Amino acid sequence: MLKKGFPAVHFYDQDFVDIYDRTWAWIQDFWHRGTPKNGLQSKYFRYPERDTISQFESILSTFFLVYSNRVYPAGPQLDNFYEKQEESGAIRGEYSVEDGKAVTSRYNKEGVQPPLFAWAEFNLYHKIGNKKRLRDVVPVLCRYFSWLEETFKADNGLYAVPIAATMMPNAPRKGMRYPVDFNAQQAINALYMSAIGDILNDKELSFRYKRQYFSIKTRINSLMWNEQAGCYVDLDDAGQQLPVKTIATFWALLAEIPNEEKANRLIRHLKDPDTFGAENPFPSLALDEESFDERGMGFRGSVSPAFTFMVIKGLEKYARYDLARECAIRHLYYMLDTLHPEGKQKGNLYEAYLPRRDGPAVWPTKKGWPRPLYLEYAALSSITLIIENVIGLYISLPRKTVDWIVPAMEIMGIEDLSLKRNMITILSNKSGRGWEIRLESEKLYYFTINILDEGKKKTLPIPSGKCSMLIDKL
Repeated sequence: MLKKGFPAVHFYDQDFVDIYDRTWAWIQDFWHRGTPKNGLQSKYFRYPERDTISQFESILSTFFLVYSNRVYPAGPQLDNFYEKQEESGAIRGEYSVEDGKAVTSRYNKEGVQPPLFAWAEFNLYHKIGNKKRLRDVVPVLCRYFSWLEETFKADNGLYAVPIAATMMPNAPRKGMRYPVDFNAQQAINALYMSAIGDILNDKELSFRYKRQYFSIKTRINSLMWNEQAGCYVDLDDAGQQLPVKTIATFWALLAEIPNEEKANRLIRHLKDPDTFGAENPFPSLALDEESFDERGMGFRGSVSPAFTFMVIKGLEKYARYDLARECAIRHLYYMLDTLHPEGKQKGNLYEAYLPRRDGPAVWPTKKGWPRPLYLEYAALSSITLIIENVIGLYISLPRKTVDWIVPAMEIMGIEDLSLKRNMITILSNKSGRGWEIRLESEKLYYFTINILDEGKKKTLPIPSGKCSMLIDKL
């Protein structure tokens, strides 16, 4: 099933390996060619039944396409939007695949979507290692940041956008003027713009966006934290809090906004079966909210792989690797049960799932929802979470480092993963001498093994060729 060229994963549960392999096979049907009329890239990724490209989904797709060993390019998903940038700096959230024109609506007149380009570019750099690309895109990202400020920033220092811009159109956020998720996303934007400045050794760029980041962070902490609910909430027109607990609050973790105490309270919700700790992590609305519906009903309880991915990446920021892995595995089992249902029912991958049992979520008034085989969201789980959280590999090509973070040793690993022009293989197995990690590489790189349960952490240079290490000797 696995097309030659992709890295192979090994895991003791073969179902995880199968869904990973099948996802790469399905992805080949999602590639399209731009035309002179629409001005899109010569090869780009899009859901076949969709007549627009979406900024949010194109950005998210880069997080799994980077693992294709360059079989599928990740950069064009972002370049499609950079090429459409207007003189004002505006980049609209959707463009028609027919004529390439911006698509807006009366619910989102500016066509704004979550501003996450810098986050995606930072990740691309660490997985692909192209510093020149960062230099080329910085002017585009700077103009885009300025446009967001000029268009949406209010006198209180927060950003006011319509609910359509949050990608949660029917969430019960009545009266919302300042959404917590969009403000946290703009903080993420500033955080990674500053990090890109550091990579490029551009002190002025780094400092400028670091200052922006701390400004947004301070306002979110002082105005949006609800002490009673133990989470961040939206504000209304008058700046008053709207204490409805939605998945939007957890963008703050990814933005590194809460201190340890607030982070602990937020993370407690992710384990609480009465709020966000549902059987299938994590519902878009807290289970104890009046509007929660266990059928999903759009963003009133459904589990979206895109938001589950976001929460798990936020948990990593606070070194909650155990919880991140446990939730990734639970979520994948619900996806697998929906892909292989009992009886004669036909299974599939979907853009949204039920929070308390297997199966796709329901939203009867929204035609065609949830979309089947919606890999823009689903592949974040079936590829990225499997590599980064189930197997536990964190890769930085520029640093020539691979970190392997696991709660305990299990039979698992990855084979033929490309680190630029270096193919590596990392596999763990139990032999007569105990747990052994076998490594194979064409060039030198640095490998860190971190076994959380045993408190063992060791960094070793891995030479070219084959070698192995015994865990008991660490």
